[in-house]
Amino acid sequence: MADFSIGVDLGGTNLRIAAVDEHGVLLEKVTLGTQVALGRDRVIHDMCEAIRHLAHKYEGSGALQGIGIGVPGIIDMKTGTLRESPNLPGWAESAVRAQIEQMLGTRVILENDANAAAFGENWLGAARNVEDMAMLTLGTGVGGGIVLRRAIWHGMTGMAGEFGHITVEPEGVQCGCGNRGCLEQYASATAVVRMAREAIEQHIAPGLSHAASANPEFSAKAVYNLAIQGDDEAKKIFRRVGRALGIVIADLVNALNLPMYVVGGGVSSAWEAFSPAIFDELKKRSMVYAATAPPSVAGEEQGASAQVEPGGPTRTIVTRALLGSDAGLYGAARLPMIAAETVSDIHPAGATMRKII
Repeated sequence: MADFSIGVDLGGTNLRIAAVDEHGVLLEKVTLGTQVALGRDRVIHDMCEAIRHLAHKYEGSGALQGIGIGVPGIIDMKTGTLRESPNLPGWAESAVRAQIEQMLGTRVILENDANAAAFGENWLGAARNVEDMAMLTLGTGVGGGIVLRRAIWHGMTGMAGEFGHITVEPEGVQCGCGNRGCLEQYASATAVVRMAREAIEQHIAPGLSHAASANPEFSAKAVYNLAIQGDDEAKKIFRRVGRALGIVIADLVNALNLPMYVVGGGVSSAWEAFSPAIFDELKKRSMVYAATAPPSVAGEEQGASAQVEPGGPTRTIVTRALLGSDAGLYGAARLPMIAAETVSDIHPAGATMRKII
């Protein structure tokens, strides 16, 4: 028998809930649509029903250690208040943790979704063999998380790891945050589609133009498919993605000097298309000569060998995430497992735990 916890990945489109045991074994995963249009109370009700189902189903396997929830947005870690969340309209300044704890009668830990993903990769993924790491998550936007001594580092106001808003082009594309030239405007799925449409408008991308006209839901994946087929303009777009990422990761290497930087999120599936440009920038810009290592450096099951370039006695590794879309689930599930072991602001109740209702 092994104790377990329940991890939740609360997204603007999908709500995913998983029971994970203390050894990292995924017992069961449930995926629901996030009924955002029906309001916060409906979404939380659906979430709590799924949590109850899993908690009661596996209560004979071991003790439930708690509930961890990854949420897109800015969280007050002390109060469990969701300060802001662009993907969850109407949720700003809501006491999400208190509402869920009241409904379930047990401890809940709320965490930023990118932080949860970094925590998951540090527990079971590409960074499981290092204590300190940073992760960049490339999806609709660009997020990130920092793990130091196997604990999430939140910074002064809980906003540490907002790598998507590091400037890569000082007079570049306007970002929703108010800045110009943020990484998010050059390395997100949204950015890939925007750059593709810009190329189409300039009449320099017949392949992209055909793909866009044939598919009204033209996506970053479609651009990637063209890139791997050899389309020159699609390849240029992903070189721009890699260049922007390389500039930011080089800055992080120089500023933080961590042993590993992991790139995850949906856009990371195009790793082969953009990673060469990352390493070109790292060679030019980072003071610590960076090594490239495919995911197999942390898991031989991938079947590829690590490619490490000489650079002295110590190396920084930049690699793709291993856990895919489940990284945030594993990280969220891990949160209550370590809450009783550490003294932090993660939850004022410390190790207090009651049976779920």
